[in-house]
Amino acid sequence: MIEDRDYMRQSKYRDPLFHGFRWSWTVVLLILNAAFFVIEWIALFNPHNGLFIQNYLALSLEGLRHGCVWQFLTYQFLHAGLWHLLFNCLAIFFFGRPVEMALGGRRFLALYLASGIIGGVIQMLFALMFQSFDAPVVGASAGAAGLVAAFAVLNWQERFTLLIYFFPVNMRGRTLFWVSVALAVLGILTPNSSIANAAHLGGILTGFFYVRRLVQGRWPQSESHVRRNLPRELAARLKENKLWRSQAIPPAEDLSAEEFLQKEVDPILDKISAHGIQSLTARERETLEKARAKMAKR
Repeated sequence: MIEDRDYMRQSKYRDPLFHGFRWSWTVVLLILNAAFFVIEWIALFNPHNGLFIQNYLALSLEGLRHGCVWQFLTYQFLHAGLWHLLFNCLAIFFFGRPVEMALGGRRFLALYLASGIIGGVIQMLFALMFQSFDAPVVGASAGAAGLVAAFAVLNWQERFTLLIYFFPVNMRGRTLFWVSVALAVLGILTPNSSIANAAHLGGILTGFFYVRRLVQGRWPQSESHVRRNLPRELAARLKENKLWRSQAIPPAEDLSAEEFLQKEVDPILDKISAHGIQSLTARERETLEKARAKMAKR
C-alpha cells in the first residue's frame, strides 16, 4: 500500500533552504561569500591588508611558489567588487538550490568546492604557459560554473526558462552546457581578458564529470556505493535525462506491469510526495498514463 512507503512517513526530498531549523549548503555558501566580502572591504581600508589578501589569499603563481596552497580554497570566497559578488551569488542561488535538492548536501558541497579547486588548477596551468593569465584570481565563479554544468546534466533533455539580462530564454540542459563551454573557450582565446575563463572552464568540466560519474556510471568502477545509494527520485531523473542510453535497458513497453511500476512509477510517486503533482514533467505524466493503461489490462 502507498501508506507503507518510506516517503509517506518522511520525505527525503524537501526544499533544502528550510528543513526544520537546518539550513542548506546553498544558503551557507551565500552567507559565507557575503561575510567574506564585508571583511575584505573593511580590510582594504588599510593598504597593508590589501597586500596581504593579494599575496596570501588570492590565487596566484607567486603565492603557490611560496607554498600557499590554501589559496585554492581561499580565493573562492574573495571578490573584486560588489557586482562580481552579486552575479556569483545569483548563480549559486538559482542553480545551487535544484542541484542540492538532487544530489544532497554533502555531494553538493563536494561538487562546489571541487569545481573551485580544479578550476583554480586549470587557471594556474594556463598562467604557467601564457603570461597574460598570470594575475591574482578571486571569485566563486569556478564553483558556480560547476553548479551550472551539474544543473545542465541533471536536466539534459528538459526544457526550462532562464532570464538572461532580464530576457527569458527557453533552452534544454544540453544547450546550457555547450553555451557555457563555448563562452569559456571564447574568453580564453580573447587576449588580455580580465576574467578567469580558464577557471570557469575547469569548473564546468568538473560539474559535468562529477554528475556523469555519480549518477550515470558509464565507465569502469563507476558502480560504487555512491551510485547505489542515490535517492530513487534522482536515479529516475538521471535515467530519463541520460546523455548516452544503454542498449541493454529494455523499453518500458517490454516490462511487465510489476516491473514497470517498480522501475518507472515508484520514483514518480516519490516525486509527487516530495514536491506535489505540479512538479511532474510531461514525460512523467505520460508514464503515469502508461501505468494506468497497464493496470487496466491486468
